[in-house]
Amino acid sequence: MPKTFHEIPRVRPATPVLDRAATPEQLRRLGEAELEELANELRQDLLYSVGRTGGHFGAGLGVIELTIALHYVYDTPKDRLVWDVGHQAYPHKILTGRRERMESLRQKDGLAAFPRRSESEYDTFGVGHSSTSISAALGMAIAARMQGKKRKSIAVIGDGALTAGMAFEALNHAPEVGADMLVVLNDNDMSISRNVGGLSNYLAKILSSRTYSSMREGSKKVLSRLPGAWEIARRTEEYAKGMLVPGTLFEELGWNYIGPIDGHDLPTLIGTLRNMRDLSGPQFLHVVTKKGKGFAPAEVDPITWHAISKLEPIGAPVKPKKPSGPKYSNVFGQWLCDMAAADPRLLGITPAMKEGSDLVDFSERYPDRYFDVAIAEQHAVTLAAGMACEGAKPVVAIYSTFLQRAYDQLIHDVAVQNLDVLFAIDRAGLVGEDGPTHAGSFDLTYLRCIPGMLVMTPSDENEMRRMLTTGYHFEGPAAVRYPRGTGPNARLEPGLEPLEIGKAVMRREGKQVALLVFGVQLPEAMQVAETLDATVVDMRFVKPLDEAMVRQMADSHDLLVTIEENSIMGGAGSAVGEFLASQNLSTPILHLGLPDYYVEHAKPSEMIKECGLDAAGIEAAVRARLANLHSRS
Repeated sequence: MPKTFHEIPRVRPATPVLDRAATPEQLRRLGEAELEELANELRQDLLYSVGRTGGHFGAGLGVIELTIALHYVYDTPKDRLVWDVGHQAYPHKILTGRRERMESLRQKDGLAAFPRRSESEYDTFGVGHSSTSISAALGMAIAARMQGKKRKSIAVIGDGALTAGMAFEALNHAPEVGADMLVVLNDNDMSISRNVGGLSNYLAKILSSRTYSSMREGSKKVLSRLPGAWEIARRTEEYAKGMLVPGTLFEELGWNYIGPIDGHDLPTLIGTLRNMRDLSGPQFLHVVTKKGKGFAPAEVDPITWHAISKLEPIGAPVKPKKPSGPKYSNVFGQWLCDMAAADPRLLGITPAMKEGSDLVDFSERYPDRYFDVAIAEQHAVTLAAGMACEGAKPVVAIYSTFLQRAYDQLIHDVAVQNLDVLFAIDRAGLVGEDGPTHAGSFDLTYLRCIPGMLVMTPSDENEMRRMLTTGYHFEGPAAVRYPRGTGPNARLEPGLEPLEIGKAVMRREGKQVALLVFGVQLPEAMQVAETLDATVVDMRFVKPLDEAMVRQMADSHDLLVTIEENSIMGGAGSAVGEFLASQNLSTPILHLGLPDYYVEHAKPSEMIKECGLDAAGIEAAVRARLANLHSRS
């Protein structure tokens, strides 16, 4: 049985077995009797390394035994192992030659938070968004067969990720092409079945054995000669299995379902995987694990311990906490409750981000008006469209990077029909250590091209609250995009007052240079403006653009500078440039924003500096452009 730890080690633990398993090749040289101790040491080493860096570890603790078993049984990296999402992949990183680099995890120029092809040959597919593993592993299996290569493809997917339609699309397709692949369902919330124990483990061994498979195929050949006999036998087997195991759905899709088995029972895992490795066709193994397994606090409270911050060294001076106001997500959560109290038509929707988007209070106060659709962003958007058709006022709380997954639904189901749906888009812009898969780099670009869309960028918490009200009352689709974390701690006005649509605000009047700010870089712009004596305009609206303000700035300044935490290409600055061109206005314009490459994981402040969106970067870029203009005059 796995050991249970109660504290995160501050000193690197002794790990004599793990020291001999730096790679899967070395791991496979260990005797099976050593693997239990390896699991205990790996779990302790994971606690230690994440304690030094911060990051996700609850999911990783739950797949320690599964990770060992997969690398022990399969010939990785020749056999392709695909992890879904990647939160659970830290043990995989430790066992695939990266243990000594784990202290660089999620830091600038260090290991990525998720599997990444460029980082290791063992990371067969780059991930970050959920529910992609089965499709990717299926593609690998098909390509290997076409190339005549004998290799296995394994997808490891969680029960939460399995709720997405994309996962079922792949599950439906694999039997159609007869793919030789394995899907491992890591059920760590018992959301599919509680049928775990000695009987189910025993049945899994029987159903996955070569003897059972051979007998089944032999019986099929004999019974197929008798009219209707094989069909009767097949259905009898199906009903018998259905009474004992919960795999009928997967069997009907064409998968050979085995399980559920205890995902922390190494001998059963290894025995079952060995049996299934030699079976042909689509294989489905259901393992039940406990998130946070082996770390007592995480077992009790897996949500709180889903991820942790870096632990300060023992004896380090206590840093005084800077006073800060609510996070932008907290402002949204409070606004949602306030608006729900004012309007009974409001309905709140989230794709499995209740805590992240701060819908906890709303879900408790208005349970009948709260809808968590699981990891199903496409469904979330079209569900909102259907609600809006009947006069409801749906609010979709969604991360910027995840709204990308429902872009067709946003256009086809909401915008084309001009339905009243408000999108509260969290985590817009750079998000830090999770890297480019989680950054909201493109929402202004992909939103502003949609006809009839209202797109707003608040510069502080109070502006955000008022914009949410503005979008809620707007007749048609509306979006408010806001960043992760806290803002400048602006005073929140208690009411629900909307803004005048399409109206920018001049925050400072200066000369020569006009800084047109779309979003939270307003404090940096104000700082630069004091040095350069520049005008600062809080543009507020990307669409509709305040064209009168832009023209006024163009007529009275030598240089316009657009500032946004979004891709420069096609973003808010592009909207300003397009307007100037349409009016034959030749005022020079400088676009500042996210560059045309993926900004790698680092601290948010480091990423902002790299993109030149901190005060020093903005000032340097403006001075350089002014020097260029003066040299030409």
